[in-house]
Amino acid sequence: MFFSVLSRRDYGKLSGRSIEQQREGASGRTGSEEGARKQHPFDFALWKGARPEEPGFPSPWGPGRPGWHIECSAMVRQELGETIDIHLGGADLIFPHHENEIAQSETATGRPLAQLWLHNGMVNVGGEKMSKSLGNFTTIRALLDSGISPMTLRLFVLQAHYRKPLDFTAAALEAAASGWKGLRAALAVGQLQRRQLGWRQASGSDPAPLPAELQELRARFLAAMDDDLNTAVALGELFELARPLRGLAGRLRGGAHPDAAERQLEARWRLLVELAGVLGLVAESVEPDAPAPAEAPLAQELSEELQAIRALLQQRLQARQQRDFARADALRQQLLDLGLALFDKGGGSTTATGGPLQQPLTVDLAPPA
Repeated sequence: MFFSVLSRRDYGKLSGRSIEQQREGASGRTGSEEGARKQHPFDFALWKGARPEEPGFPSPWGPGRPGWHIECSAMVRQELGETIDIHLGGADLIFPHHENEIAQSETATGRPLAQLWLHNGMVNVGGEKMSKSLGNFTTIRALLDSGISPMTLRLFVLQAHYRKPLDFTAAALEAAASGWKGLRAALAVGQLQRRQLGWRQASGSDPAPLPAELQELRARFLAAMDDDLNTAVALGELFELARPLRGLAGRLRGGAHPDAAERQLEARWRLLVELAGVLGLVAESVEPDAPAPAEAPLAQELSEELQAIRALLQQRLQARQQRDFARADALRQQLLDLGLALFDKGGGSTTATGGPLQQPLTVDLAPPA
């Protein structure tokens, strides 16, 4: 038993495909016995009859099983009702799966299936989609068990817009670890040295008005999040907010005493804690005015810090080549937060100076093997 896509005038509204375009793109798909029973090449099965050797369920149409798309519609209606707020899924499911799910659900109920649809980009490894069949598959649990911190992994994912592909590499994870090191230091400074600074404990709300500069920064962060959850740009605002706090954390770790200007950074720290919390970025629990926990070995050795800087530079060049300027700007801000100066050159290369570098570092878009 098939669903006739021609019975719905709005079929294709999610993917933006018209029936005519789908018919033109479906040549050669109706040669099978099943295809011969369809009115349109993209009619899809609601119920499939079971062969004698196959498992099945009794129905008015004989033993069989529901079609692939029916399963999701049935689960939504059974557990959540006729209309849900948000429907998620990978970009590869927009057509035909989600399109067919909409068609059958809305035909049955007469109501919208979902108010919002969010489709994420694929995770790539070496330019190929991560999948079990290719043997390049891993899990979040496996990454955490390998020693990668949850916040590093979260920061890594947030660096790219959710609808765009995410390149999974060891260098990218190292760069995220370096970025989290700096952001964590800024977040933790108010916890570690709160009494020395004379700051209050951060809470869910602060009645004190923000200075104009911080109000503008907060507004830019919220605008980025309102722009289809543009976390890459929002992270750039976080790193801008954290910059003087990172400097303060470094001075205090070195044994310096905070000056009057640094004591006035409390409002900036409170805003950083608030906005980072929106993205789920929270410094690990520490005792107030206690020494900071030992940093991971990755951040201890200068050679490994150089590798992280090199990875950030390469990611930025790749983002610029792909015209993903929001992510390129966010990565640039991370590099600036490390005290680096960047000089872009023709031919796809960038030279970084300053910060922890003892000599200029040049990175090409496609470095030699």
